[in-house]
This record gives sequence, structure tokens and C-alpha cells, in this order.
Amino acid sequence: MNTATRSPKIAGHAAKPAAAPSRAAKLRQMLQSAELEFLMEAHNGLSARIVREAGFKGIWALGLSISAQFGVRDNNEASWTQVVDVLEFMADAGDLPILLDGDTGYGNFNNMRRLVRKLEQCGIAGVCIEDKQFPKTNSFLNGERQPLADIEEFAGRIAAGKDTQTDPSFCIVARVEALIAGWGMDEALRRAEAYRAAGADAILIHSKLSKPDEILTFARLLTRTGSPADLSRPSMTPVAVKTRLMQHFQTSGAH
Repeated sequence: MNTATRSPKIAGHAAKPAAAPSRAAKLRQMLQSAELEFLMEAHNGLSARIVREAGFKGIWALGLSISAQFGVRDNNEASWTQVVDVLEFMADAGDLPILLDGDTGYGNFNNMRRLVRKLEQCGIAGVCIEDKQFPKTNSFLNGERQPLADIEEFAGRIAAGKDTQTDPSFCIVARVEALIAGWGMDEALRRAEAYRAAGADAILIHSKLSKPDEILTFARLLTRTGSPADLSRPSMTPVAVKTRLMQHFQTSGAH
């Protein structure tokens, strides 16, 4: 006689499968990945679909391209509500996480609060804001160094966005303009640390130089401070530069 007991059958519905991660969670996974990750630029529904079909894991909604497809300059001539309208079509074109190039946050901390609310409603995974004054000027304009936002004021925009988000995975990336605007390495590092303390989920840095040395130095010094992921971007990236950046990031732990 078999005395083994059997697990009783439980009547009712079968257990539901685990919910798929949100787009914001997917973006956060990319930011925290030990591997190098890439976002592909898109600026409307069609280009967003092309990015998905090409096999990329995420989308960079570039402010310059969105402005260009409206036929206006890259200095906030297109309103933030017009940008959000474009993002809705991009989000509907697939299920990839979208990181918005959100310029300065389109104003002060109050504008940032409203922006984050609307982006979450559209299913956008995160926003990157730069420490410029509003309205912004394009970073690649020639001439003397460009004015930057006050550090405490810009940190307040970051904190306001983090306080507003309802999805804990929604990402706010702080873009440090000190290198490209001519303010130097020490200022770039000072700003990056202040934005980390304000709650930024990642730091984006870029340079006008065609060689990666400036960015590599920043990434090395930044990782020593324990600041968040470094999304680094030289303005010109030939294959040799990309290869050197990839080798550096793989050994330094920056993403």
C-alpha cells in the first residue's frame, strides 16, 4: 500500500504569469548593465519602428531631430507639448524603452514636475535634462563658452522630477555640459557629483573633441567618486574611437 501523500489540488484559477517589466524598468536594466548598451536615435513613429526592426534595445528621442522634423531650430522653438505629442506616436510604434532628450526640462522645477507626469502617462521610460539655461542653445555652436544653469537650481529640477515620478524605475539622466561648453574638467566633476546627490539615475557627458581622451578622463575620475552610470558621448565617434571607448568602459565599470 502506497502511503506517500499527494499534494492537494487547489481549485480555482491557475497562477498568473509574472508581469513583464515596464519600459522604465527595461531602461534602468540597461543603465545598470555590466555590458555596454546602445540606444538608437529616433524622432517620430516611423523611425521608432525602424529602430525596433533593426534590433536595438532602446530609443534615444533626440531633441535636435525632433526639432528638425518640425522645421525649427534646436533651441526650444518646438514646445514641450509638441514634443510629447511626437513621443506618443513613438511609444505606440513598439514596446522599446524611450529615453527623451528633454533639453533643460523646459523651464524650472515646476515645468519638470509636469513633464515627468506627462512622460509617465505616455509610457516613456526616462528623460535626460541638461544643465543649460532656458531657452537652450545648441551645444555645438562655436564661440566663447556658453552659460550654464546654477548648480543648486538645476539639482532642484532633478529632485523635483524624482519626487514626482510614480514608477520607481523611471529614469532621470543629468547631462553635464561643462566640457562641451568650455568650463573644464573640475567643473564637470563638481556638477556630476551635485546631480548624483540630487537623485540623478545616470550622468551623461559629451565633448566637442574627436578623440576620446577628455571623456575617458572624466569617466575614470567619476567612477572613483561612486557616481551613477556614465553615458559618455564624444561628438565624433569613428570606429577607432568607439573601440577605445568600449575597451575603457569595460575595464572601468562605466556604462
